[in-house]
Amino acid sequence: MIDLTKNEAVLEKNIQKARENKVIVPTFAQMKNPDLIPEKIKEKLKDVGLWDVNPLNLFRVSWKNEQKESGGLYGNSNYIVLPSELTGVKAKIICMIGKWFPTGCHKVGASFGCLVPRLVTGQFDATSDKAVWPSTGNFCRGGAFNSKLLSCDSIAILPQEMSRERFEWLSNIAGEVIATPGCESNVKEIFDKTWELRTTRDDVMIFNQFEEMGNYLWHYTVTGSAIADAFEEMKEDGDRFAGAVFTSGSAGTMASGDYLKEKYPTAKLGVGEALQCPTLLNNGFGGHRIEGIGDKHVPWIHNVKNTDMVIDIDDEDSQRILRFFNEPKGREYLKSQGVAPELVDKLGYFGISGIANMLCAIKMAKYYEMTEHDVIATVMTDSASMYGSRIQELVDETGEYTDVMAAVDFNKHILCQKTDNMQELTYQDRKRIHNLKYYTWVEQQGRTVEELDALWYDVEHTWDAVKKQAADIDELINDFNERTGLLKEL
Repeated sequence: MIDLTKNEAVLEKNIQKARENKVIVPTFAQMKNPDLIPEKIKEKLKDVGLWDVNPLNLFRVSWKNEQKESGGLYGNSNYIVLPSELTGVKAKIICMIGKWFPTGCHKVGASFGCLVPRLVTGQFDATSDKAVWPSTGNFCRGGAFNSKLLSCDSIAILPQEMSRERFEWLSNIAGEVIATPGCESNVKEIFDKTWELRTTRDDVMIFNQFEEMGNYLWHYTVTGSAIADAFEEMKEDGDRFAGAVFTSGSAGTMASGDYLKEKYPTAKLGVGEALQCPTLLNNGFGGHRIEGIGDKHVPWIHNVKNTDMVIDIDDEDSQRILRFFNEPKGREYLKSQGVAPELVDKLGYFGISGIANMLCAIKMAKYYEMTEHDVIATVMTDSASMYGSRIQELVDETGEYTDVMAAVDFNKHILCQKTDNMQELTYQDRKRIHNLKYYTWVEQQGRTVEELDALWYDVEHTWDAVKKQAADIDELINDFNERTGLLKEL
């Protein structure tokens, strides 16, 4: 469970700092349902840009933001539905849009779920502690942004081979930026750096997304309900919610799958990873280019026992489709194949991991032979705007994009996806993956065997207990806001 023990002396300091910096904290309930946000806050948001470093943007940590760069309020869940003309499968694929979060990525929500419980209990001291955000890219961006909005200092940690856009943005937001050796799959090196900071500095608190149950809780509560709302809005007569699939990363988004399986009990839940680093599929390892996910370990917060399928995606597919989706000739080709122009215009909503998620959904639909009445959900974590340098690298590598290249990319990398490199999990298969947590979390990160076993055998006091904590955290947030007095001053 998430520790909600109060430190009243530190909490009072946090309240004073929030008061000085005009920080009002939204609740999980408000992020899930923005109708609950006070009208006076909505009125003030009309003058605030989506990426502005303004505490009011904490109230835009939601899947339901209006699709505007500045001044937007709220509406329904942000999503697009991919038709068979694009995917080659009969099933409809819901893709939740991460672009309309502050920072352009839903990780701003996951990091909120980690930091805020410790802030409103006084476990984190906003006057002296630095929030450390170890990440393979987007989580440290979200963490640094939330820290800035909450008037906290931050340290961002990410692999040195991540896109240039990430480092440039972080240099203006985070207090410190640390680049660790390697690429997307070099998570161990990130963990090593956090241990170094933990043992050499007394002014840091580590928010490790791979083990923070606040990450799990935010996605279970907010992302899960947003996907369900999207399905209920788009479904037609006879449609059923057939499944959800998400590339692993920290496995936070997988928690939304736990919510969806409770609401739609016949749904399947799949987890994706890069074929070049097949950790879940066959205990493999290696480097890959699907930015936005991390491998060579099983995240502590992955509820493996509730996962039905592992799906591996070739990173070459995601790279080629990134360029295909963002080249004029690629978009024109899709229109010639019957894909609606209004959908083609939205393909920039796909970042690299979002493309991998789409491919996972296509493979799941083929494996289960899903029909036109089946609906699969996934997320577009961020957008192509975070990968301009990667697209340029592909241009430098393969030259000018042609009509022939567009035809090849569409047919080879989307329509010809097969049901290879995937596995439907038995009980023993799930247990094998769960057992891999031992090597990272017990041997390296200080967890105990008893804690590991509890995640498998004692669901009531682990996963189920965490799911119920959103209401308790909201109560603490409401008390925090009451004590700052800022809501009364609006």
